[in-house]
Amino acid sequence: MVTMRQATAADAAAVLALTREAYTKWVAVTGREPLPMRVDYAEALKSHRFDLLYEGDTLAALIETAREPAETPDHLLIVNVAVAPAFQKRGLGRRLMAHAETLARAGGFAEVRLYTNSLMAENIALYKRLGYRIDREQPFGTSVQVFMSKPVGM
Repeated sequence: MVTMRQATAADAAAVLALTREAYTKWVAVTGREPLPMRVDYAEALKSHRFDLLYEGDTLAALIETAREPAETPDHLLIVNVAVAPAFQKRGLGRRLMAHAETLARAGGFAEVRLYTNSLMAENIALYKRLGYRIDREQPFGTSVQVFMSKPVGM
């Protein structure tokens, strides 16, 4: 049975462990640890929303969202989507993306945004299939960030 709950401060270690596990495959592709692997989740949990997806008692996936910009938010930003390797290819990522769109509409936002590394082509293809469009690409260190968005109505 799949269940979802909002994370609390006590979940910081589990969020970090799942995120590191989910992003490990990208280290070889990008040549470095992706940013989500290096976040202080005890701090992030103070300002961002995390929704945790469990299969039975096992944390299988998560989504991190933020109202952006924080001072005068005009959109919901998907900061991180992570699915444990053992649970990938089961639609959990799609389910979490749909959840973020629901949160955006409930919050009065007309748009959801995200950004990813241009080398993560598999993720970009998924986001496009889900209706996201590429808004712009921007150099970031030794890589290129791809900024995407999707209108969600209100």
